[in-house]
Amino acid sequence: GRLEAVTQQMGYHPQYLDSFLKMQHYLMHMDGPLPFDCRHYIAIMAAARHQCRYLVNLHVLQFLRAGGDPQWLRGLEFIPPKLRNLNEINKILAHRPWLITKEHIEKLLKISEWSWSLAELVHAVVLLAHCHALASFVFGCGCEQDEGLGGRGSLKATSLGNQCFCEATAGNSCSQELLRINRKRSLDSCMELDSLRERMQRIHVETEGREEMRLLQQDREEGEGQGVEVGVQGGVLYGTPGWLSLLADPDGEVTGATNLACYMQDPDFGYQDFARRDEDQTQVFRVQDYSWEDHGFSLVNRLYSDIGHLLDEKFRMVDGLQSSAMAKRQGCEPSVFKRGIWNYIHCMFGIRYDDYDYAEVNQLLERMLKVYIKTVTCYPEKTNSEMFDRFWKQFKHSEKVHVNLLILEARMQAELLYALQAITQYMI
Repeated sequence: GRLEAVTQQMGYHPQYLDSFLKMQHYLMHMDGPLPFDCRHYIAIMAAARHQCRYLVNLHVLQFLRAGGDPQWLRGLEFIPPKLRNLNEINKILAHRPWLITKEHIEKLLKISEWSWSLAELVHAVVLLAHCHALASFVFGCGCEQDEGLGGRGSLKATSLGNQCFCEATAGNSCSQELLRINRKRSLDSCMELDSLRERMQRIHVETEGREEMRLLQQDREEGEGQGVEVGVQGGVLYGTPGWLSLLADPDGEVTGATNLACYMQDPDFGYQDFARRDEDQTQVFRVQDYSWEDHGFSLVNRLYSDIGHLLDEKFRMVDGLQSSAMAKRQGCEPSVFKRGIWNYIHCMFGIRYDDYDYAEVNQLLERMLKVYIKTVTCYPEKTNSEMFDRFWKQFKHSEKVHVNLLILEARMQAELLYALQAITQYMI
């Protein structure tokens, strides 16, 4: 019955939460080009680029539940070459998406034993962009620091459907409970949020804690005489091999990976400021030439049925969220304020709108807000709770979450635009 941290934060905006959960459930759990275990492993690879233990831990559990090979959790050297070949595009998309070219796409699609199909690659690209952007939200809202909810603390070895927000639309009571709570009362203060967390945590521990510990201990004892085995049975993680990045302690806790480096190569590769050169305008991505509405949506929807509609709904939903209070404080219309944030994020990735006056960004966004947005967008792992508290002290928590939702969606769309444009160029 516990609400994990991402669902709690997005719950300040229930309509968006509903749209997000539908898209994520379809992406991770419904029919699609990629096997279920591969989807979760790709999510692990993506989250590791930003050292996001919260997402890595959740998807490690889901990977095992989907029947994934535990050996893969030892790192990239132990996964099939086809999956490992995705590492380069994962690295570039996460940090400098403007460097993606049709040659990267061609390398993955070339005819060989380990080649990707177009449909598989589109599915993988959406997964990568989704998890990179979600990592920004996780750090931006402090979910990574949320002890006991998959962050730097620990995960309970509990029913994984209740642990992962991926399944909240598939019979999980978390989403409905959150929506019921939101209708009943306002969640516009940190004090109320903390109270909700403590109450749900207490209920969870009282009803499930003892049974989990008993089952985990029983599985341990049975495994001692049979060699080490790792898997999920009845929603409970069992087996404790020394190399596995999840370790169960005597209290029934499952602690997160101590080192995420095994899931990535070239860890020093990171974001660099996009330098627009006046003499070389070809570097700039112009939305007038390739946009989500006119190009990206139709391509992704054709190769991965219906995902385009779900992504488009999510983009439109965040754009339609009420932000009159934020805009009023800045002395402008809500649409103007949100567009300033959106275009500022895209600008950091080299995406330009010819019909927008970028001088507005400096007028609309105060320096502290711009520093926060850039950090969460470009190197979210450097974000800390103090940064979240310092920007917009006079604003409600829900308004700060709204900013992080704009970051999530703007970043995801930016990565998709670059990847889908490269795929389009390859197809021409």
